[in-house]
Amino acid sequence: MMRTNRSATVTRKTGETDITITLTLDGNQEIQVDTGIGFLDHMLHLLAKHGRFGLAVKAVGDTYTWMRIIR
Repeated sequence: MMRTNRSATVTRKTGETDITITLTLDGNQEIQVDTGIGFLDHMLHLLAKHGRFGLAVKAVGDTYTWMRIIR
């Protein structure tokens, strides 16, 4: 039986932010997180590492009002 890698990519663009997230459950468990908010980067990295899944997060935009990135 052939098994495929389970993964999903979601992109959200607003007037203030541009966010792309890729979640990979099987295969490559590489973690790359760059939100511009150090504590959020740290927490997402730990979640992916201990959850044993791959995560790529790239967020650019209004990091001064950090709630726009977190939402």
